[in-house]
Amino acid sequence: MSAFTHPPKHLVREYLQRRKRAAGPPPTPEEIRRQLGWEMLMPQVKLPARRS
Repeated sequence: MSAFTHPPKHLVREYLQRRKRAAGPPPTPEEIRRQLGWEMLMPQVKLPARRS
């Protein structure tokens, strides 16, 4: 099993500041990971669809 690392704290803080100023609903977890550059660290596993 691979060890996952988190994005640096300064990138997370910058992201949260941008989200405070942004209008609209919050992005999906996948979009947050993409914006933080974290998707490259996640295994390429298909997640089950979320139920509404």
